[in-house]
Amino acid sequence: MAQEPAAKRPVTPKTFSKVGKKTTPDTFTLVGAGDIVACSSMAGAEATAKLIDAIPGTVFAAGDLAYEDGTYEEFQKCYGPTWGRFKTRTRPTPGNHEYNGSPATGYFRYWDGQAGDPGKGYYSFDLGTWHIVVLNTNCGSKELGGCAEGSAEETWLKQDLTSHPSACTLAYGHHALFSSGLFPKHAEHPELRAFWQDLYDAHADLFLAAHEHSYERFAQQNPEGNPDPENGIREIVVGTGGRSHTPLGYAKPNSEVRDDKTYGVLKLTLSPGKYRWEFIPIPGKTFHDSGEGVCHVQPASAANR
Repeated sequence: MAQEPAAKRPVTPKTFSKVGKKTTPDTFTLVGAGDIVACSSMAGAEATAKLIDAIPGTVFAAGDLAYEDGTYEEFQKCYGPTWGRFKTRTRPTPGNHEYNGSPATGYFRYWDGQAGDPGKGYYSFDLGTWHIVVLNTNCGSKELGGCAEGSAEETWLKQDLTSHPSACTLAYGHHALFSSGLFPKHAEHPELRAFWQDLYDAHADLFLAAHEHSYERFAQQNPEGNPDPENGIREIVVGTGGRSHTPLGYAKPNSEVRDDKTYGVLKLTLSPGKYRWEFIPIPGKTFHDSGEGVCHVQPASAANR
């Protein structure tokens, strides 16, 4: 059953790419989801793809893109006819299914240099005044080398954030640190805490994830899960790309809005110093979520307005 609080709390706000088409000067759209298509059932992915057909901008594909094993053939046969029609404007990240039976070989072959260095899968890019960090959260992959403090990816992340101190910052990866998914061992990934600490220290604003086949938005919080409306990161889990639905359990602390029955996409409008989010459901569904926030780091142009 779809779940959300009886009354939504109002949000109290507190700051490459040709593909990120502008809506107004210096404003860019980022739209997407994770957990997208299985060759055995492509209807959900086709429905969410039709939503993106009408939304210009950069597409984020948040892992588990082609089931069951992320093979090159599955990407070609099933992802290609659906979300693959946005390939040139997509910035993907791998999920655990991409690593089923191989070190994401089919994934990296399909994206052909568009998904970061093969064997790493993490990279960053800019959309206007926003810095976007794409993480590989498959911490158990031998090739990746873990996600702990001092790991290759965590060291890269810290350096990347240090080199962009004046930007609004959004990160995404397949797995979530926080989730109300029914099975906590599947839903929550404490091995990502070092990444979150780096992002928090750099005053990052948003973290997007998938893995749970549901939608859930959290209030701003610190890496320990404590409410932090002044400096916290807002996490949104959007595993709603069309593969299937998985149930949510009891709401975890700071969970504000959630639903486990609706396919759809998350549209983010990124402007200097601020952002808006909107969950757009497929036709026939009524669940919706939207809101806005202000970046922790304000560019001088926005601060002076």
